[in-house]
Amino acid sequence: MRIKMTSIYVDDPHQAHLFYTNVLGFLEVMYVPEEDLAIVASAEDPDGTALLLEPKDTPFARAYQKELYDLGMPSIVLSVDDITFESKRLKGLGVTFSVNPSPQDFGIQAIFDDTCGNFIALVELKA
Repeated sequence: MRIKMTSIYVDDPHQAHLFYTNVLGFLEVMYVPEEDLAIVASAEDPDGTALLLEPKDTPFARAYQKELYDLGMPSIVLSVDDITFESKRLKGLGVTFSVNPSPQDFGIQAIFDDTCGNFIALVELKA
């Protein structure tokens, strides 16, 4: 059994699509703007788990996303091989980090704002 797709609530699927493809470098799997449908995948693993950028169009979705954001909790975790390189690259593209790369028991973690209502954890795992 494998996870084929998961989702993240976003303020605006169109803006999220731009951020996840143009800034994070994800690949477009499916994009139907008139339906608020945007699905992306990692360029490093295009056949891996896809990410549905889901509109927060229900009271539950709005409350859930807001609560996570207000607590500063990441909505998803992205793994990288070199967090120092990646965090510098993202900062150069204007990405705002709420937590700079810092050691954790599992490796190194940083947290950034995806501009779409979410904090995203960026991790470099110990070998």
